[in-house]
Formats: sequence, structure tokens, C-alpha cells
Amino acid sequence: MKLTKWVGISILLIAAILLAGCAQEPVVEEPPTEEVIVDEPVVEEPAVEEPVVEEPEVEEPEVVEESAEPLRIAFIYIGPPGDLGWTYEHERARLELVEEFGDLIETTYVESVEEGPDSARVMRDYAQQGYDMIFATSFGYMDHMAEVAAEFPEIIFEHCSGYKTADNMATYFGRIYQPRYLAGIVAGMMTENNQIGYVGAFPIPEVVRGLNAFTLGVRSVNPEAEVSVVWTNTWYDPVVEREAAVALLDQGVDIIAQHQDTTEPQKAAQERGMLSIGYDSDMGQFVGETVLTSPMWNWSTYYIDTVGKALAGEWETHQYWGSMEDGVVRLAEFSPLVPQEVQDAVAAAEADIIAGNDVFCGPINNQAGELIVAEGECMDDGAMLGFDWLVEGVIGSLGQ
Repeated sequence: MKLTKWVGISILLIAAILLAGCAQEPVVEEPPTEEVIVDEPVVEEPAVEEPVVEEPEVEEPEVVEESAEPLRIAFIYIGPPGDLGWTYEHERARLELVEEFGDLIETTYVESVEEGPDSARVMRDYAQQGYDMIFATSFGYMDHMAEVAAEFPEIIFEHCSGYKTADNMATYFGRIYQPRYLAGIVAGMMTENNQIGYVGAFPIPEVVRGLNAFTLGVRSVNPEAEVSVVWTNTWYDPVVEREAAVALLDQGVDIIAQHQDTTEPQKAAQERGMLSIGYDSDMGQFVGETVLTSPMWNWSTYYIDTVGKALAGEWETHQYWGSMEDGVVRLAEFSPLVPQEVQDAVAAAEADIIAGNDVFCGPINNQAGELIVAEGECMDDGAMLGFDWLVEGVIGSLGQ
């Protein structure tokens, strides 16, 4: 009975132990199973790598660049670039402009446009084609540009050597009279018979101002010398320019100067064994050492600055009249025939002008010997821009 009792108790104990072991197994193993389930979403985090959104942002500047159009600029020339003078220098500056700004601009030009109603047609045509900026490079285009500018207020118009402006029309020129004065010093010191010839285009303030400055330079170093002028009434006519120079040489002048657009007066002087002063460009490089020097233009200085402002949206109407200090006008290199003492005299006068002692400061007399600008006084820009009288030492008149 006792044995049976203990056997029963033993069986119950073993069963209890087995039941306890079975009960613990699921409690121990379940937590890891739950942890594995919790870790799985972490593996899915690559889906958060949505920086693919950055791609459109990178493409945006490219789209802007591709859609940006160049500033379209047109130039209207009075003569051909092959004149080796006025238009040659404007064309040289246009090419420098293209080199400076590259694909940001698109330029074109039309040559030999007459200073009449046809110039308005040319400007209007460029405006209707959608050009953004139009440069007209001669005085006679002024009224026609003002007319067209009023029709196209959104386009920038720039007129060379004139005085009319509008909100969308500016003027530009340079104080070429300053290097002309210096060239006059060269001629005044190198003439052998005190007779100098001057081939002038039109008797308008621009040309009269240059003739007067040249004559003042001549007489600043040689009060006995005189300057005879012949008017051609044309800017560009090689035949007429040569004929005018020959007429002056026939009168006995030994140096020819000019306000014309070609090298024909210089060639005529060289053929007679005489000397000359060029204009617009360094004409010595085309004719030879008989061209002592040349008052010349550097239009790229202005064009690059002005177009840069237009590209930046900073262009405003203005009246620009640049000087030797700006670099828009200067004197060309001297011929080997120019003595050092002459070069030194020119250098001293140039320094004086740049220091503020300009050309048209008194005393200055007119042709009749009457005092027009008193000592200690200087002509202002308005008086110089309206020059309608000739200084003492000029032989000729403002007539035809």
C-alpha cells in the first residue's frame, strides 16, 4: 500500500516537472520571434532614399540657359569698313565687342547707308526684326533715329555725334579735338613754309571744332603758320577727297591734314613728296611714314561699356563725350620722321590737357582778330558743340 502510494506520488511529480518545462519553452522563444518582426521594417528604409527629387533642381539652370536669347545689336555705317578710316574703326570695335561678350550678343551691320530718309527705313527694318539695340554711326542719322526711336520705345537707340536724346535714345562721341590739337603741334613744328592744308567734310560744328583745334595747336608752336581749308561736302568719297588735297597742294601747302574717312589725301601728299596728318585710324600703317601721326578713335572702349550695361539691365539714356583720359580718343604712334623734340612738345601738351587745361581756353581770337574767348576763360561744352566760327589762322570760310 505504501509502495503504491509512493509510486503514485512519483508519477505526479514527474508529470508536474514535464508540464513546467513545456510551459517555459514558449515564453523563452517568443520574444526573439517578435524582435525579428520589429527589425524587418528597418530593412525597408532604402525606400526613404527619395533624393531622386534633386534631379529636377539640377536641370533647372540648364533650361534657363537654353531659353535665354542673346542681345541682338545692329550697326548702321556711313561708309564701308574698307575705308580704313571712320567706318573701319567702328567695325574693328564691333569685332572686339563680339570677342568680349561671345554668345551673349548677336551683331550685324549694314554699310554705306545715306544720311537721308533711307536711313530711317533701315533702322525701322531692324526694329521690326526684333533687334534690341541699334547704333547709328554718323551725324546725319540723328533726326531719322529720333523718329524711329519714338515708334519703338522698348528698343535702345544710340546715335554717334548728335545731340538729340529720348528715354530710349542716347548720344555718344569723343573729344577728338584734343588729339587734333596735338597733331597741330606736330604740323606747326614740321612745316617748312608755314602753309598747311586741311580737307574738311562739312562746315558743321563737329568739323569746325576739329579744324579750329588743329589750327590752335599749329599756332601754339608756330604763330606764323596758316591752315587753308577746302570743303568736300561728303564724308566718304575717295575721288573728291583726293581732288581737294591736290588743289591744296597746288596752292603750295607742304602738309595735308583732314577730317575725311579715307586715306586718299595722305596718298596725294605722299605722291607729291609732302607730309600729312591722318585721321580716324593710324593711317601711317596703310600709307607709310609720310603720315606723321593721326588723331584716332578707340570705339571699343565705349561699345563694351554700353553693351555691358544693356546686358545687365542698367542702361539709361545719356550724352557721352569721352576724352583722351577715357581712352576713346588718342594720337597714333609717331612716324620715324617726327623729331624727338616734337614728340616731347606733344607729350607736354597732352599731359596739360589731361590735367584739365583743355584746348579751347583763352585767349582765342576769331579770323578777324577779334577776342572771342578771354584769357582765363574756357568754352563750355555747349559752346564747343555749337561751333559756328573759325579761329585766327584759318584761311577759308564756312561757306561751300
